[in-house]
Amino acid sequence: MQLVLASTSPRRQELLSLLGVPFAACPPQFEERLAPGLRPSEQVLRFAVEKARSISTLQPTALVLGSDTIIELDGDCLGKPADAADARAMLQRLAGRTHQVHTAVAVSRRSPPTEKQDLVTAWVTMKPYDAAEIEAYLATGESLGKAGAYSIQGRAADFITAVQGDFTAVVGLPLRAVAQLLTAAGVTVPRDVERLYREKPYPNWSRFSG
Repeated sequence: MQLVLASTSPRRQELLSLLGVPFAACPPQFEERLAPGLRPSEQVLRFAVEKARSISTLQPTALVLGSDTIIELDGDCLGKPADAADARAMLQRLAGRTHQVHTAVAVSRRSPPTEKQDLVTAWVTMKPYDAAEIEAYLATGESLGKAGAYSIQGRAADFITAVQGDFTAVVGLPLRAVAQLLTAAGVTVPRDVERLYREKPYPNWSRFSG
């Protein structure tokens, strides 16, 4: 059975590779637009499902894995920043506070029909960093393309004091949940997932307990 990751994210590709399952990557044919009235956790599940469906429609016998990540703060969704100014505003809001990171994963196949999804939430606490630290971080270029305008596997780890929950969910692909979905869909996962969580073989993972 062919596995397709509906994502162009290098981070998701790197994490999925840790499971030892062969896969192809394909950009999802889905435009992320927030739907009025949905909670952040509902939005992110919808995005993951629609990403997976957008490719399973084109490749009906493949099992397609979709994923999406949204930051929730004060009930608001913080996705990928539009530009540096947007990233600055997000980082200012997050400073010194705890926010939720929702990452949804979904698998979809048209023939034979299969569709399952899961949602993993982690809590991330930021230190009260100042404007100069924000500007120095923005200069690295890490903010763009990241939900909440920060990269936990990059230099933004220095902004984070604690992670409660799955570190890989904060990066963008919760490996335990993915392994469970793949196994339920009939895919053999060669790697010992619990060993991965003990060894933490990904940048900055060992710095956090999640």
